[in-house]
Amino acid sequence: MNLKELAQLTKKSSKILPTLSTVKKQEILHAMAEKLVASGERIKEENFKDLSNGKEKGLSNAMLDRLTLTDERIQAMADSLREVAGLEDPVGAITEEYERPNGLIVQRRRIPLGVIGVIYESRPNVTVEAASLCFYAGNGLLLRGGSEAFHSNQYLVSLLKSVLAEHGLENVLNMVPDTDRASIDQMARLNEELDVLIPRGGEGLIRRIYEVATVPVIAHYKGNCHMFIDETALLDQAVDIAVNAKAQRPGVCNALETLLVHSRIADQFMPQFLKRMEAEGVEIRGCERSRIYSDKIIPVTPEDYDTEFLDLILAVRVIDDLPSAIEHIQTYSSDHTEAIISQDQDNIETFTKSLDSSAIIINASTRFNDGRELGLGAEIGISTTKLHSFGPMGLRELTTTKFVVRGDGNLRN
Repeated sequence: MNLKELAQLTKKSSKILPTLSTVKKQEILHAMAEKLVASGERIKEENFKDLSNGKEKGLSNAMLDRLTLTDERIQAMADSLREVAGLEDPVGAITEEYERPNGLIVQRRRIPLGVIGVIYESRPNVTVEAASLCFYAGNGLLLRGGSEAFHSNQYLVSLLKSVLAEHGLENVLNMVPDTDRASIDQMARLNEELDVLIPRGGEGLIRRIYEVATVPVIAHYKGNCHMFIDETALLDQAVDIAVNAKAQRPGVCNALETLLVHSRIADQFMPQFLKRMEAEGVEIRGCERSRIYSDKIIPVTPEDYDTEFLDLILAVRVIDDLPSAIEHIQTYSSDHTEAIISQDQDNIETFTKSLDSSAIIINASTRFNDGRELGLGAEIGISTTKLHSFGPMGLRELTTTKFVVRGDGNLRN
């Protein structure tokens, strides 16, 4: 079966999904969770193959971290399935209802987007999260994972499909069975079979898909996340938040990449912060004004300010005021996540209104721009595309609405 035929099969098989009851979908999701936990050892065996290949190929530590499946992460995948099952089913929900002067009753009801194609790299947990969200929201799903996670992804999909097969739904979920790069271009042009394409990966992947796609694209672009330490920030709180944003898990898209520090607080903030960063093994690339605080700071370049490091590397700049911080972020932002640490409500409001990224975080870590942390259960990605969805994409973001119009013999004049 070629890729087009696989997509056609997914589309045909998924037509029944909008008719499934919430209870049936929840039952299937819970069964998937049980299957994952019961198969944990085999999952780790398949994952070990990918990790071994990745080390031989010289994958970065950040990539290897994204790739690794531990008992804890397998349990987290199972928990995410159960968490999604506990969310409100969006399919069929009436979002609006009103009566026209002629007596027509007009409703808007939530419906699935259709068949979703997801192209992604490194993280096998995306396989499970995408499958759970798309299934519960009534969508068919065609996955194309990266070569570095091939064995992990194939086995995870086989487990999920074995549960679906018990209900005659095996082919509502499928995975491209190869890692040929030509399949990315082909998948991006399956506009008769796929309703939307969601790419998750590096900048090169996203740019390539935008060049060739005829399928509508919702991009999970790079996370060049910024934080501004305002002069009114609480010092200890600011240090703790900035350290968490950078070092808690540096290889993910909502990790901090550039820190902007108000010059009036720099003398108090920088020594404490740099000490903590050194303890975490973080390399600092700073402007001339920041380098007076340590001879270990590497001179920053304009390219550094435009880089999603996904590693223990941080760009730092000391600036004089809020407008300078906003201008810097507007210049280099990838529209993902920006944070301000401040006790000045006017500054907070100005910062919030001036920036259009998918999440503005106030006095908290950038790491909170995450579907689960924001109460969505799980996410299929964090969209940096304002149409059709912006920010973490959970169940509701995987649906659209249709009009249902009820009359009683109404005729149009």
